[in-house]
Amino acid sequence: MQIHIISLNVPYPANYGGVIDIFYKIKSLHEAGVQIHLHCFDYGRGNQPELEKYCNNVTYHQRKTGFSNSLSQKPFIVKSRNDNHLLELLLTTDYPILFEGLHTTLYLDHPLLKNRIKIVRAHNVEHEYYRLLAEQERTLFKRYYFKKEASKLARFESILRQSNAIAAISPNDYRYFNEKYGKTFLLPPFHSNSGITSTIGLSDFALYHGDLSVRENIESALFLIRTFKNKDIKIVFAGKNPSKEITKSMKGHPNLILIPNPTEIEISKLRKTAQVHLLPTFQPTGIKLKLIASLFEGRHCLVNSAMIKGTGLETLCHLANTPEEFENKTRKLMMLPFEDKDLLIRKEILTKNFNNARNAQIFVDELNLLKQIIS
Repeated sequence: MQIHIISLNVPYPANYGGVIDIFYKIKSLHEAGVQIHLHCFDYGRGNQPELEKYCNNVTYHQRKTGFSNSLSQKPFIVKSRNDNHLLELLLTTDYPILFEGLHTTLYLDHPLLKNRIKIVRAHNVEHEYYRLLAEQERTLFKRYYFKKEASKLARFESILRQSNAIAAISPNDYRYFNEKYGKTFLLPPFHSNSGITSTIGLSDFALYHGDLSVRENIESALFLIRTFKNKDIKIVFAGKNPSKEITKSMKGHPNLILIPNPTEIEISKLRKTAQVHLLPTFQPTGIKLKLIASLFEGRHCLVNSAMIKGTGLETLCHLANTPEEFENKTRKLMMLPFEDKDLLIRKEILTKNFNNARNAQIFVDELNLLKQIIS
């Protein structure tokens, strides 16, 4: 089996949500015997030889981020991924095409691709994601941009009717896309964990981790800072490029510790040794890969409803929504050893639904079914 994969970004290094799913999907499909022709839209990551280990060939296309593309009726995240050379390469074979994200679907309805098998990986309900970004954004220009983009994405989403199948990343998203377009199958996120490495016992700190320059994570970190400042619970914040808002808010609070730009080894060690993973989000879209990583590597996970609802992981987490609930439940969990029984419950759910090899086979089976239907 051979396929084209169009990636919204260069999927290596696999260090944030979208590209983690793409990279480990590529790796898992390669291990399942699929030959991959990868097309990446690059806007700063550059060529990555690591990708050549898993792909027959890798082509880089420059993302066009000039201002003129923001004036289009099409969403900027779509219009800026416009390259005629990509279309030419897709037409050199008749292999199925996997479009990674609505971002990459500019050519989904192109007449020359009418008879091709086309699957879209839905990473989110994108217009809902951008609407929530607009609500959180504090600067007027960015708020206007996110609102405008959300409106464009809501209109543009109907292009999914031109696909043969939609691969939804979470049960919630599956329900949304299947009710609206049909032809949807659930394909849980791919990730870096080959097995559960959580350790039993206790430690003396709670952890929040993520890209601390992203608005969604900034808002979550500020919520936790407001909740735990001047308290006697040690909270570690670890992540890429912490914003000035975060660093300023933490000053004068010795129980709040910031670890900027940790390496993958350092962040993995923190995940494994933290007693509690604090995982609030104010973006209830898709499924958060930091939650998957925390469940595979960490101890207790304390989440809010927006983080967990409709993921199938509800029974593996502790729930809190208000600042008071987060503080009180964190205190209790700091004293509650993580035990063998907790590991057994995780293994039962995670190894079934979040197994990369199994999910690669789901994708292969779906492709084979589409081939049979079309032939």
